[in-house]
Amino acid sequence: MRFLKNALKTTGVAVLLTFFLSCKNNTEAEHISDYKITNDSVIILEQHSTIKSQLQLYKVQQEAFQLHLTTAGTVKAIPNFYTEIASPYAGRVTKVYLKLGMQVNAGTPLFEINSPDFTEIQKKYFASKTEYKKAVLNLKRQKDLKLNGVGAIKDLEEAEAEYEIALKEYENSRSALKVFNINPETLTLGQPLVIRSPIKGQVISNEIINGHYMREDDDARAVIAQLDKVWVVGQVKEKDMRFIKDLESAEINVAAYPDRKIPGKIYYTDEIIDEETRSIRVMIECENKDLLLKPGMYVTVTFTDHTQDVVFVPSKAVFQMDDNSFVFIQTQKDSYVRRKVKTDLSENGRIRITEGIKTGDVIVSQGGFYLLEVK
Repeated sequence: MRFLKNALKTTGVAVLLTFFLSCKNNTEAEHISDYKITNDSVIILEQHSTIKSQLQLYKVQQEAFQLHLTTAGTVKAIPNFYTEIASPYAGRVTKVYLKLGMQVNAGTPLFEINSPDFTEIQKKYFASKTEYKKAVLNLKRQKDLKLNGVGAIKDLEEAEAEYEIALKEYENSRSALKVFNINPETLTLGQPLVIRSPIKGQVISNEIINGHYMREDDDARAVIAQLDKVWVVGQVKEKDMRFIKDLESAEINVAAYPDRKIPGKIYYTDEIIDEETRSIRVMIECENKDLLLKPGMYVTVTFTDHTQDVVFVPSKAVFQMDDNSFVFIQTQKDSYVRRKVKTDLSENGRIRITEGIKTGDVIVSQGGFYLLEVK
């Protein structure tokens, strides 16, 4: 009896194993018969293929598109329209003209300072002027003597050399005064140094006080800036550099004025990448007549590309393998082949294709992974 039971068990297992193997072979045979592959790697789905129902197709078409790249930015004063005021010499402030918020032009007096160092410069000027006048008279006299045949050539040459030296000293001392917008012809010995504004603008900071003693190495005590035009410095990530290469303009948004959009023109793009942030600085010049943009303010910068016709496809249509991107393109009904493509950006579940397919092509937009299994 025990032998009979064991025989029946063995027989049952064999029958079940035969059944499962038969089912597997039938499934594989059915799967194999779903498709065939031609010599040029075209996948042809048979009429009864179960894969066909899993595929969705998409007809490629162009669309008008503008790239928008948004990043953070900081408002900066333009260097040529921004200056910090300090005293070039040590001395005591004797008069103050500037006030906070005051509008000034280039050359407007800001304050006066009595400085021993500046007095020494005045003395050098008057001394060089005296020596120059002497050299002029001496040269004239030596020329007259030589002309009348009573002067030596050696004396004339010495007079000419002295004149050249005196002239250079005199010109240098005059230049030292003109740096401070001082007219040497009206200068009087001991007069205070008048510090003037080098640019047109507004006094936006002032710590200069009458009677205050200033040193020549002190920090700036006043700031003048012309803010009707400013820079916005945008930070663009290294990976996004290609999107701004050919752009000329940008748009600035300020949190304090959400309804205002301020246009800007790209002035300069750095050639060196910041190693810490892996980004580059883009200088954007903005008109700022109403002074909405304040230096130090954080803003949002939006770069907008020119409108162009591009091709987008659903993200599920694109596959990657070995650093290459590809899609399945329909060559004719129920026939598909891999097509290598180039992509650049993605948005809203779509990928932009820059090379590999064209308008009118039909690709597999969903279910393409079933074709990946085809060997």
